[in-house]
Amino acid sequence: MKKLFNPVFRALAPAVIGLLAALPLVTYAAQPDAIRIAVPDLSAGSQPSAGGVVDVLRSQQLLEKEFAKDGIRIDWHFFKGAGPVVNEALANGQADFAYLGDLAAIVGKAGGLDTRVLLAGVRGVKSYLGVVPGSGIKTLHDLKGKRVAVFRGTANQLSFASALASQGLSERDLKIINLDFNAANAALAARQIDATWGLSSLLSLRERGLVELPINSRDLEGAGSTQAVLLGTGEFIRQYPDLVERLVKAQLQAVKWLSDESNREAYVDLVSGLSNYPKVIYQQDLAKEDLTHYFDPRLDAEFVGLLQQGIDLAAKERLIRRDFKATEWIEPRFLDAALQGEPVVHATN
Repeated sequence: MKKLFNPVFRALAPAVIGLLAALPLVTYAAQPDAIRIAVPDLSAGSQPSAGGVVDVLRSQQLLEKEFAKDGIRIDWHFFKGAGPVVNEALANGQADFAYLGDLAAIVGKAGGLDTRVLLAGVRGVKSYLGVVPGSGIKTLHDLKGKRVAVFRGTANQLSFASALASQGLSERDLKIINLDFNAANAALAARQIDATWGLSSLLSLRERGLVELPINSRDLEGAGSTQAVLLGTGEFIRQYPDLVERLVKAQLQAVKWLSDESNREAYVDLVSGLSNYPKVIYQQDLAKEDLTHYFDPRLDAEFVGLLQQGIDLAAKERLIRRDFKATEWIEPRFLDAALQGEPVVHATN
């Protein structure tokens, strides 16, 4: 048998070695030193703030506590340039996760970024039309030919496109000026523009008599509202699925706290303090919101439908060069397992 084996083995050895060399090398990545999270900074002050889940996660140190035992840092990176700059960070490999409004997330994916939607950050955020007092602008149709500030490349632009489309209008009917939220508010207060489409920060200008707010997205039956998502990079998800699972579970603690009606006032205090905006604007903005629905993290049919509407509208308005299916973008397994209290069964490839 020995005499028979040796010649056979010698004959087969080159083929066996070649086959082994052709097989994919399976490696297990060592844990990272840090988890890097990119977020648009919506604050008007020196402290960063993104509102919602992000501010709760940071104030309660939920992620830091979860990963401290592993020696993994949580590196928060806030960007005043909002969505476009966050997409740059993702493209350059400088972030593993990002909290983004719908348009920026859609633009990044359509542009080739390898991202997955892990959960809903917030849904149905109201947008407001702010106009110069006494301008006579009462409807979106009254904006024809007017100078209107919009924050291009962000969810604000997609939100405004949705609001206009609901009234049979488009940006081509207006004179659009690209300004971030703070610059737009300042320009409106100084009467350098006729109107802007913005967020709840406009309420603080109304309190001072500097703007009128004739319309918001609720008046348009939801057209013009915005959504936000938590994105993970495909590379990080493939290398560290266990860490993704733990991050999602930690986030659900923040969602639970936010959804508790008894914490509404504490949340308003938190965001107001971080963002440097008056409490009253958050109280007014959230007054009629069901916080359980507002911060619902599920990637349910309603939310996926909103994402698809955003993708379709972005393609129609030529904000992206190619469309795609929201169902192929979402990665619900981590959230589903966390909500059911079961471990994720990770893919082997």
